Amino acid sequence: MASRKDTSSNEAANATPPDERVYAAIASALLRGKLAPGAQLVERELAAAFDCTRGTIRKVLARLGAEGKLTLEANRGAFVPSPTPADIREVYRARQVVEAGIVATLCGALSAPDKRALRAHVKAEQRALKAGSVEECVRLAGRFHLLLAELAGAPEVLAFLAKLVAKTELYKALFDPTKLSNCSSDEHGRLVDALDDGDLAAALTAMRTHIDELEARVLAQASGARTNDLATLFAGA
Repeated sequence: MASRKDTSSNEAANATPPDERVYAAIASALLRGKLAPGAQLVERELAAAFDCTRGTIRKVLARLGAEGKLTLEANRGAFVPSPTPADIREVYRARQVVEAGIVATLCGALSAPDKRALRAHVKAEQRALKAGSVEECVRLAGRFHLLLAELAGAPEVLAFLAKLVAKTELYKALFDPTKLSNCSSDEHGRLVDALDDGDLAAALTAMRTHIDELEARVLAQASGARTNDLATLFAGA
């Protein structure tokens, strides 16, 4: 006889819409670097792996494609992105330009609540790193940069940066073997210190160096072993 706790867990799982369950599993696999660059995500294989309809799979793949996490090719299907070094450099260059503007806007202008929010976020990153949570480290690392954009009060810049961050998170998962080093909480802490002090030169240097190091790690292209066996990868998801 199942316990009340087991029954509640099963009910919660069953309450999750199929497309959200599939989306979460595929997005997680991408962020953990479990899928190789260029791997094709075949609808029928995914439908079998997740025990759902191909319509559900098609909806999820379209959503991931719109987010830039998958490449969708007409009459061919969905693929894990396989960016060239030039592609990677272009995206990181765009981040350098956009985030320099954000830093210049915020430097010396942070309110007390802004500072508390940034420092609380850095502490959350430190806890995730200590716990060894790869996905949480990646999520919080990207979220830090988006938080800066939010504090700058420029919604269109935030929307654009969100797309760039999504791409670089994926590049990190695909190519950077140092799984917990997407963004160093120490580097973020130094940037917050410079912004708090109103030291624009130090803040710009901290951001530029930080993004340069992220790019260098990705371009090393030293990736671990991944699988294209979708049934094995998503078993039990």
